[in-house]
Amino acid sequence: MENILHIADLSKTYQSAGRTLTVLDNINFSVTAGSTNAIVGPSGSGKTTLLGLCAGLDRSSSGIVELNGINLGNMSEDKRAQVRNQYVGFIFQNFQLLPTLTALENVMVPLELRGERNIKARALDLLDKVGLAERSHHYPTQLSGGEQQRVSLARAFSNQPKILFADEPTGNLDAETSEKVIKLIFDLNKEAGTTLVVVTHDLELAAKTQRIIRIKGGKLVSDEKTSVNV
Repeated sequence: MENILHIADLSKTYQSAGRTLTVLDNINFSVTAGSTNAIVGPSGSGKTTLLGLCAGLDRSSSGIVELNGINLGNMSEDKRAQVRNQYVGFIFQNFQLLPTLTALENVMVPLELRGERNIKARALDLLDKVGLAERSHHYPTQLSGGEQQRVSLARAFSNQPKILFADEPTGNLDAETSEKVIKLIFDLNKEAGTTLVVVTHDLELAAKTQRIIRIKGGKLVSDEKTSVNV
């Protein structure tokens, strides 16, 4: 199968107090279309930075990021935003819903940006799939943490992404709610045939993916396939 994501010699550094701080150091890996992948590592290991670079949210100091065959390289932020809107879905630990919009309106946002039609019906269908059709007109402050994460999950799949990036998607949820959200992520992912790349501290979540990439001190220390069937 072809690769949807290719990372080569990727590094990220920052200047701090006259010193160079290396957050990522010469990372190399590729992700096969339709696969499920976890990036794990201790706090401060660089895994969230890596996810941001893979998704085109930030620019690397050196190296190559190719997303769906597109070299993000020296693209402007506007160009990278177009690529993200066309190919990428996101789930964040802190949900990142727009507080002034209802659940339905939050799910509709990516579709509106793409100029899609019949977006209300599609958004309602997605909310129904995550069990929130009856809460579609509620605002984020009227929803529990688990409900907000389910809205963000519906939003992530609204533009039918080729690749879904999830940054600690269960980090702010209790164990029971986490289990439900994890099942939804994998069920929707399988139904849509989307590639999944998730950053997590949750080793049970990581074990549900087909591959675990371990990062430590900004370096890739292991890259292992799991026993999960493709």
